[in-house]
Amino acid sequence: MAERLSIAYSPCPNDTFVFHAWSHGLVPGADAPEVTFADIDVTNGLAERGELDVLKVSYAALPWVLDEYTLLPCGGALGRGCGPLVLTRPDSGDDLSGKTVAVPSERSTAYLLFRLWAAKAVPGGLGRIVVLPFHEIMPAVRDGRVDAGLVIHEARFTYRNYGLRSLADMGEAWERETGLPIPLGAIIARRSLGAERLRALTEAIRASVRQAWDDPEASRQYVLEHAQEMDPDVADQHIALYVNEFTAELGEEGHAAVRALLTRAAAEGLVPPLGPGALDF
Repeated sequence: MAERLSIAYSPCPNDTFVFHAWSHGLVPGADAPEVTFADIDVTNGLAERGELDVLKVSYAALPWVLDEYTLLPCGGALGRGCGPLVLTRPDSGDDLSGKTVAVPSERSTAYLLFRLWAAKAVPGGLGRIVVLPFHEIMPAVRDGRVDAGLVIHEARFTYRNYGLRSLADMGEAWERETGLPIPLGAIIARRSLGAERLRALTEAIRASVRQAWDDPEASRQYVLEHAQEMDPDVADQHIALYVNEFTAELGEEGHAAVRALLTRAAAEGLVPPLGPGALDF
């Protein structure tokens, strides 16, 4: 009998919603995995060290981990109108030249999109980059400890509560230039699991997504339990934005978005170039 798979994903509503059925043994024929909750910066590090069987990571981290892990064609987060925001205080100017910016991770897709945007929008060059857990970024901007902050997820809905304004939407810039959805979070699995087990794993995740859509109330307690005191309405908005058709099937358009992001980033020297067939499953 195969050992139970280990998986790490975030406590954010989209992940707990997607993985509720599988993690609770509710997917027929699929054993529940051993779950570790961790922020994306932590899971990116776990993947780089080759720890755990399945992980939710930033698409930006893929070039460093694809030798050991394969990109699964489901379970991740891509979409439109859901990009990271650059936030500042209302009395700050629009020029980030030389300014200190807080980001959630230097290996995050948000950071990659931000650097691609800043290469054109901040001709004077950015100042210091500070990595903070995402829940600390808005208070740091509000309190003047940093000049600006790059935020993700539910911060799109709550930043005005901190008296902040959106200087730029990384997703709008990306979609305007490419016409493609924004690749945010990927699900990866060890290549050493073998083709048969990887196919079964993929089907278990797809089934978990379908069950979440079919009966959203079944996962509600699990979602809110891990949502860090998030307002239930915000959690619902979060899920609606980040769990979509690309979550069930990455598809040609999703793969095109991932290739575009990583190819552009490699051209700027921000990530290593992908090898041939690196994104194949």
